[in-house]
Amino acid sequence: MSISTPATGLAASGASQVASRARFGILSLLAIGTMINYLDRTILGIAAPSLSKDLALSPAMMGFVFSAFAWTYAAAQIPGGIFLDRFGNKLTYFLSLTLWSLFTLLQGFATGLYSLVSLRFGLGIAEAPCFPANSRIVSTWFPQRERARATSIYTVGEYVGLAFFSPLLFFIMGVYGWQMLFIVVGVVGVLFGIVWWLCYREPQDSRWANRAELDHIAAGGGLAEKRVQSVPFAWKNVRLLLSYRAIWGASIGQFAGNATLVFFVTWFPTYLATERHMGWVKVGFFAILPFIAAGVGVMFGGWLSDRILTRTGSANLARKLPIVAGLLLAATIVTANYVDSDPVVICILSVAFFGQGMVGLGWVVIADIAPAKLMGLTGGIYNFMTNLSGITTPLVIGFIVGATGSFVWALAFMTVLALLGALSYVFLLGDVRRIELPADF
Repeated sequence: MSISTPATGLAASGASQVASRARFGILSLLAIGTMINYLDRTILGIAAPSLSKDLALSPAMMGFVFSAFAWTYAAAQIPGGIFLDRFGNKLTYFLSLTLWSLFTLLQGFATGLYSLVSLRFGLGIAEAPCFPANSRIVSTWFPQRERARATSIYTVGEYVGLAFFSPLLFFIMGVYGWQMLFIVVGVVGVLFGIVWWLCYREPQDSRWANRAELDHIAAGGGLAEKRVQSVPFAWKNVRLLLSYRAIWGASIGQFAGNATLVFFVTWFPTYLATERHMGWVKVGFFAILPFIAAGVGVMFGGWLSDRILTRTGSANLARKLPIVAGLLLAATIVTANYVDSDPVVICILSVAFFGQGMVGLGWVVIADIAPAKLMGLTGGIYNFMTNLSGITTPLVIGFIVGATGSFVWALAFMTVLALLGALSYVFLLGDVRRIELPADF
């Protein structure tokens, strides 16, 4: 990931020029941004047991609080995609990152249900363009054969933040209270927003990408030599995209797989504390392991996908096989209901979350199939449909736990969704190839 020497002056060196690796510097920005993104949306899960006591929130009310983020996050996906197509990667990501960090910081000053829910609504709106922008940036900066690994590297940030910072976060909460969690993470995000603005460039504007690297990206199907096109929004474009089964197949599959992720970033600490009766020291330790497993799953899925693509040349096999295998592993989460040993339960949950990590390749599928002129809108539609599970899953789990006093049926619910997702990728998605828009578009 060396980007220590500007490459502009090397552009005239001809065909023998060694390609620079500026795209990996951009990838590091995406990885850090994604890590902060998931810390901001998930620290509520860590704060929940203490926060719910202080603010007198019942399990059903906490289910609503958990889902509040997803209501506006899903609703803002299409507007966020439109904004991305119109204003480009740099400005969209900067505004999204800075605003979501400010909403996170303000949650530290919440005084009750209404203020907390309002700030979660704001967080959802602000975070909406992030993953469509990630997908667009990877499509711009990376050839197709490198996209799965690139996507896995930035996606692993979803899990690394909570995996490796959980002990610190639990310490901050224990010493300074849950309010300080939101303030610290929010400040970090605002500072990184400044770093993003100073460092991000499109390939053709980069001081670090030489001609050899740009040619390498373009030859592999990247968009390195295409400047951002402003595409006016029209509902007919939404209808056009929804007429393709590939978008429905990927979206339903990811909706199902996302349920497992939503459980881990919302109810998981509460599950350990109430269902398994673990103390906070145990919760802080055991909470790390499934997130580490998920991070490994992300990296393994990306490596496996690109390796299969290199060996076989089949995008269908390379993209679908790891995702379907991951969904089947995620479906094993229900077996935690039938064991008593805490270490065995954590092993089962780690295997399930490892599988869910592999499902992160869904963003590679969208990068591969999205029409070049509507990548932001396609990503917005996809993320809207997949993140409807962010609304339903916390609410359903909250209702189940409130009604039964147990997580048994909650785990069964997620297993059913994971199996549904596998069926969608197998039977509905179709061929993994870029959608060609009508000639008169």
